[in-house]
Amino acid sequence: MHRFLRRVRDAVRDWVRSAPGTYVWLAILLVTTIVMRQMAPDTLDAFLGDRSTNIHALSTHPFRVLVQSALWIDGSGWLPYAVLYTLFHAPAERWLGTGRWLLVLGTAHIGATYISEGALLWAIRHGHAPVSMVNTLDVGVSYALAGVVAVLTYRFAHPWRYVYAAGVLVVYGAPLITGRTFTDLGHFASVLIGLACFPVTRNRPGADWDPLAAPRRAWAAVAPVR
Repeated sequence: MHRFLRRVRDAVRDWVRSAPGTYVWLAILLVTTIVMRQMAPDTLDAFLGDRSTNIHALSTHPFRVLVQSALWIDGSGWLPYAVLYTLFHAPAERWLGTGRWLLVLGTAHIGATYISEGALLWAIRHGHAPVSMVNTLDVGVSYALAGVVAVLTYRFAHPWRYVYAAGVLVVYGAPLITGRTFTDLGHFASVLIGLACFPVTRNRPGADWDPLAAPRRAWAAVAPVR
């Protein structure tokens, strides 16, 4: 039992070390989530509002809010993001390398923010949204996550690549059709940006992963020879 637990511990440690950016970011989100839970609702709204990538903030101090908005989780617990980061960010960082992974998530986060807030600005100017939405709350890490989820399309071998891409487009496209909020647009834009990051994935080791390869090998090893 002790040997098994040591193997599990070593496997977890090696996994975390292989994706340092993912787990440093998660650690920061854990701290900021704990900080948020200590705040009164009114104080929290004002605090997050000062770190929001809304139209007003992007026009006055864009760099600060683009960075700070990615360090807070709005309205969700930390644990679901720990699972999602492990399922998507960590494999992407291990595959692409920390530098390319940061490039993809940064491009998705910034690009989707400007696309969604630009659409909101257009809606305000044409009377489709209230002027007060220039100060709307918009913090979180979901745009970066959506971009990384999408870029993992190129990790799969054919035809799984197309199956995965179709699933991602449906998951993020359906809310855009039914809800049509600026955040729905931002998420879908993030997916398109992630898919457009194909050049970043070229010549990366471990590409063309076939999820059925291991089960096939296992079956071939035990199947009776005729």
